[in-house]
Amino acid sequence: MSARIYRPAKTAMQSGAAKTTRWLLEYDPEVSRSVEPLMGWTSSSDMRSQIKLWFDSKEDAVAYAARNGIPYRVEEPREPTRKAVSYSDNFKFTRQGQWTH
Repeated sequence: MSARIYRPAKTAMQSGAAKTTRWLLEYDPEVSRSVEPLMGWTSSSDMRSQIKLWFDSKEDAVAYAARNGIPYRVEEPREPTRKAVSYSDNFKFTRQGQWTH
């Protein structure tokens, strides 16, 4: 019954950083999922897999897990590396690559 505390990454449909500042506590699955043979639906008898607890900070999530005796692991987020790109670099004489027009 261990839990994972992490900050979710933005989805592929997001261009901004909305909904990426909160921390999430999710339980690790105790029972593997099974496939129903007739319809092919995937199901699980693990009720804790449905619990998702949101916190404003990592410290709040860790304090909640410690207070309730839940073993946990914290996964630190990886920040994306930003490279400075200038629009005028597209028109340099020393540009690497071919023009497409």
